[in-house]
Amino acid sequence: MQDIDMVQIGRRIKELRLFKNWTQTVLAQKLGVAQNTLSQYEKGTAKTSIDIIVKLAHELETTTDYLLCGDQ
Repeated sequence: MQDIDMVQIGRRIKELRLFKNWTQTVLAQKLGVAQNTLSQYEKGTAKTSIDIIVKLAHELETTTDYLLCGDQ
């Protein structure tokens, strides 16, 4: 079992958010979290819940596998 790299997850979240041309505020509203919370996710300084990972995958039109592991 591999360790979860929150910095890498954050980079993937930010990359996908920017691809959609969304601000942090827009994505945070879609997730139901504060903008500063999303900022911490993107920086890798805060851990996300499984529920948020699922919501992120849905909103960013990707898979949870990609967000967590980089697997397409």
